[in-house]
This record gives sequence, structure tokens and C-alpha cells, in this order.
Amino acid sequence: MDIKDKANPKVISHWTNSPPYTGFMHTAMPLFERNLMLVTDESTENAGKDWPKLIWMLDMRDETHPVSIATCPLPPVDAYKDRGGRFGAHNIHENVELPTAWHSDQIVLGTFFNGGLRAYDISNPYQPKEIAAFVPPTPKGSPVGAIQLNDVFVDERGIVYTQDRFSGGLYTLEMDF
Repeated sequence: MDIKDKANPKVISHWTNSPPYTGFMHTAMPLFERNLMLVTDESTENAGKDWPKLIWMLDMRDETHPVSIATCPLPPVDAYKDRGGRFGAHNIHENVELPTAWHSDQIVLGTFFNGGLRAYDISNPYQPKEIAAFVPPTPKGSPVGAIQLNDVFVDERGIVYTQDRFSGGLYTLEMDF
């Protein structure tokens, strides 16, 4: 959006993956120095009914024509669809402009509900690679019978905070990559 005139914003570009996918985009994070944008879908259905829900890598060299160039890899839906609850992308650490936040244009961390927390090396934007995963066991009292990691934030020390959306509470992890 061009918001020079805030009363009359103008569309610069538009990108969608729906159809053929089921839509429901959640988070967009530009990586300005690399002319890239990461976009997540949000899984909204249990048992993988709205699969796939991915993290998309967009080439933004021409901001008027975003082009999808890759997605971050996930395990097969069959590994998670029957665990309970949702499986698929939701949120990523967004590189917020705070002195207390970790920043990277090479690593992205994202939550995938019952698929846990996953980290990807995106140094080659055409071939993102999973470099770490954390899938905690089912928390007591989970109404869906599985972990449902919802959001993620990484502080300036590389400490990762992620939480279950129902009953699992807050998980605190230290990056070792």
C-alpha cells in the first residue's frame, strides 16, 4: 500500500495463493535488504483439512509484481494430521524494530500448531532448509489432544518464547544455531 495520503491509501501490489490453495494468510514480513517477503498461511481446520498451510518466500525486486519462489519445507501432513488440533503454519518471529528483539534475514522461526516450532535457514531463498524443530508432548488438559504452538518471539540474546494456545503454557528455548 502507498500511504503517502493516509486518507486515500493506494494498492501498489497484490499477491494471493488462493486459489488454488485455501487461503487465510496470516503474517507478512518484508526483508527489505534482500528484496524478499515471507508470508504465512494460517491453518484454521483440525486434522489437516485445509492442508497445505505454508511459509511462502516472495521475490519483491519489483514490488508491483511479487513472485512466489519457494516455501519452507514441512513434514508430510500424514505425520501430524491425526495428532489432534490444527497442523500447518501460523506465525513467524517478525523482526520487530525493538532493541530487545533478535533480527535475522537468514533464519526464520515459525509456529505450526501440532507441528511445533520450526527454524529454517533461508540464506538461499530458492531452497529454504529446516535446521531445527521443537515439538513438545501433549500438555495436560489439551482440549484437542496435542500441542498447539501459536506464536513465537525471539529476544536479543537468542532466547525463543513460544506458547500453546490452550493449556501448555509458555516454552522458553535457547537457540544453538
